[in-house]
Amino acid sequence: MLFTRLLAATLTVAATFASLSAAAQTPVRVGVIPIVGASPLFVANGSGALKAAGMDVRVTTFESGPNMIQALASGTIDVYVAGIMPLAVANSKGVRSKVVTATAVEEMVFVAGPKLAPYFKDGVPPAEALKAYRAKEGKAARLAAQPPGSVPNTTLQHWLWEVAKADKADADIVSMGIDATQQAVLVGAVEGAAIREPALTIVQGRNPNIKLIATGGQMFPSQPGTVVAVTPAFAAAHPAAVQALVTALVQAERTLKEKPSEAAPHVAAALGKGIVDPATIAKALTSPASRFISDPRAIVEATAKMQAYQVSIGTLDKEAPLDGLFEPKYYLEAVKK
Repeated sequence: MLFTRLLAATLTVAATFASLSAAAQTPVRVGVIPIVGASPLFVANGSGALKAAGMDVRVTTFESGPNMIQALASGTIDVYVAGIMPLAVANSKGVRSKVVTATAVEEMVFVAGPKLAPYFKDGVPPAEALKAYRAKEGKAARLAAQPPGSVPNTTLQHWLWEVAKADKADADIVSMGIDATQQAVLVGAVEGAAIREPALTIVQGRNPNIKLIATGGQMFPSQPGTVVAVTPAFAAAHPAAVQALVTALVQAERTLKEKPSEAAPHVAAALGKGIVDPATIAKALTSPASRFISDPRAIVEATAKMQAYQVSIGTLDKEAPLDGLFEPKYYLEAVKK
């Protein structure tokens, strides 16, 4: 009888502590694109740092930033982890958010598939390679990227028309999601694509004839990439959680740079889902397309330049002030610690 009472009392106390622990956890609904640029989130979450800081993180994946904006506008996510440019577009249309950290820059690269790659010979300008392809094949090269308004699409257009000075008759941009782009390159459904890690490491690992043609810095210098943004409502209701999130992300960035092998299993768990092995992810973390950075101030100027370019190609009607989009105070507090 005594044992039964003690057992019941113990279970009651345990249940009470479990209930209090659950109550102390702040639910955080995160939207993310499954790319290496989002690795700081995967490391912070996978290592248990976010849970230890009192956050109950619930992650939903999206195919592109523009698609995620709909969730941001409807209030179904609190935290956005994807490209900066869809946020700038949304901000100009009244869908507000605050960029609290960057995660990566110069993520996008351009690859040519086996059919197009031979035209990119040493000493041959990219515009001439694309022109030669159309002359031989009788059609423009099909190049995949995410939808208009996304960083991949904008970066690809900037490289084609402003850097390479290609003739628009020589290249057709096809909009598709991340997974579809990777598959399209592998099966030859497109001749080239703007991709990020881990897609770059995966496609070249499966087919060495897929050639890296331009790096992120060549396509758009200081190209702003993935960022972490929070909704004003979430920031107002949970300022301590936002600070803890940013602090964990800054620590995760350091791990990615200094101990990529330690970070790789967490990134592989988030991206691989049993399909991509940790060794491939570890290689992707140290590739030319992986440049991790946390300071949101570092991308303000490049974001303004990319926004101006989006206006020039018609993605945006006009440039909007970026003053209210970036909030560096959380980052500055994090680095003090």
